[in-house]
Amino acid sequence: MSAEDEKNEMTANAQQMDQTAECPPGAVSPEDRLRADLYNFLGAILAGPPDEMLLAQTAGLTGDDSDLGQAIDAAARVAKISTPATVEREFNALFIGLSRGELLPYASYYLTGFLNEKPLAVLRNDMAARGLARADNKFEPEDNIASLMEMMAALIVGRFGVPASLDEQKDFFDTHIGPWASHFFSDLEGAKNSILYAPVGAIGKAFMEIEQEGFRMAAG
Repeated sequence: MSAEDEKNEMTANAQQMDQTAECPPGAVSPEDRLRADLYNFLGAILAGPPDEMLLAQTAGLTGDDSDLGQAIDAAARVAKISTPATVEREFNALFIGLSRGELLPYASYYLTGFLNEKPLAVLRNDMAARGLARADNKFEPEDNIASLMEMMAALIVGRFGVPASLDEQKDFFDTHIGPWASHFFSDLEGAKNSILYAPVGAIGKAFMEIEQEGFRMAAG
């Protein structure tokens, strides 16, 4: 995974919006697949404690000298010396706990201070309009950070239909992710129980900054 590619992909999209003939309708560019891959990675590692396979995949990541690349390298280093058991304890301390974890990774909580509030209702309406639905084996509110990362990846590559246009991606990001995800990832990076999840938070924070800047440039 190249952090430099992640940094440049939205700039390329902004510069090439009028050159759609180069990319057939419905096709997904290599840059967008890289974006979707990173969203999927964040969704997977935040959905539950990473198993041995995901830890091995994380340990094999490499980055460049950018903030995102350095965070990726840091996550790889920690993953190499982590085990599923130690990371499970870390995950539980961060997100589950005896009554609650150190962090509550939900849009409603970050935006209103309470769970199951208006941001969740808005998301559910948007999901229904886009043909998205919570998986039968998922029981937590849909506005958790892992689900939102997975939904964004699905929109980019068209997992549930035609790939979303850049404007549609921007609308979803600006409504459901942009207002709070950077704050969450910063909290995750600095959480007292974060070890592997400290560089994961740094990855998420850097990636959200890249996405916000890319969408801003595309809109301009």
